[in-house]
Amino acid sequence: MKTILAAYSGVLKGTGSSILSALQDLPAALWPGRSKMEKHLQVISVLQWVFSFLALGAACTVLLIYMFCTDCWLIAAMYTAWLIIDWNTPKRGGRRSSWVRSWTVWTYFRDYFPIRLIKTHNLLPSRNYIFGYHPHGIFCFGAFCNFGTEATGFSKKFPGIKPSLATLAGNFRLPVLRDYLMSGGICPVNKNSIDYLLSRNGTGNAVIIVVGGAAESLDCAPGMNSVTLKNRKGFVRLALQKGSDLVPVYSFGENDAYKQVIFEEGTYWRALQKKLQKLLGFAPCLFHGCGLFFGNSWGIVPYGNPITTIVGEPITVPKIEDPTEETVDLYHAMYVRSLQCLFDKYKTRFGLKESDVLFIR
Repeated sequence: MKTILAAYSGVLKGTGSSILSALQDLPAALWPGRSKMEKHLQVISVLQWVFSFLALGAACTVLLIYMFCTDCWLIAAMYTAWLIIDWNTPKRGGRRSSWVRSWTVWTYFRDYFPIRLIKTHNLLPSRNYIFGYHPHGIFCFGAFCNFGTEATGFSKKFPGIKPSLATLAGNFRLPVLRDYLMSGGICPVNKNSIDYLLSRNGTGNAVIIVVGGAAESLDCAPGMNSVTLKNRKGFVRLALQKGSDLVPVYSFGENDAYKQVIFEEGTYWRALQKKLQKLLGFAPCLFHGCGLFFGNSWGIVPYGNPITTIVGEPITVPKIEDPTEETVDLYHAMYVRSLQCLFDKYKTRFGLKESDVLFIR
């Protein structure tokens, strides 16, 4: 009993490796094995992010409204007042926390797949950058782990560069979720926020934009190598206006995290998905992973397939406050070629065949 209490105390006092150390003191009959315990922690770490993204904001909104009808109304009123005062913080660089970005839980998140970040070129802290991230996948696991946390060592690989992953602006209107996202250096993908980071926050900033967005997620499936990019030129125009270099980023394995039912263009269900996408801001995908208790069953747990993110060579971009369409098209074509070359150079190293091609829609 003393051993069990000591282990329980260790769990309360620490996280990550300290949890494992405490649990190792349990009797053999109660101890499931270190590797098995690590796998459980990995699954929990991934699920907490999935459920946070899907439900944390809505759940906290409902809770806040409910608290106004209880004796805790004063707490709800104080938080609401803080929310109003703090409303524009996400547009002004956010409120990142090095402590949150370095949580041990993110190393378990990383190791579940696992996720790796590969650097191909140095980035100068004297410049600002726009990373174009491809593909979107269902939950952008690679983008979040690499740029929203320090689990893969972004700051060590790119010293002097501060990453800001851009996501739906609507997420920053939801209580608690907004603060959770900002603590990881995540910002709204809108003009005000990106303008602040690239114009009024000094140099060494890298804004990561998932270029394909929600539309691209509707077409992702295991083995699918396609990106929505052909008519996505806004990020190139923005780079020209701010004089920020463009950096192509491709994640091999991002589309392998879930299996999705893909509806053909022209069908009723596809049209419904697109209407909901415009209304909600995100694509309502019909997907599944594996079960929580049985790997061969359906569930919300993503498949543990490797995700490798390659950060390509930066494209030097001049500052032009009012670029012409021809100039935008020129740099967009340069970016497309660079992304294509990045994919072709590394595809065979990460499970693809030499004959596999990247489809650009």
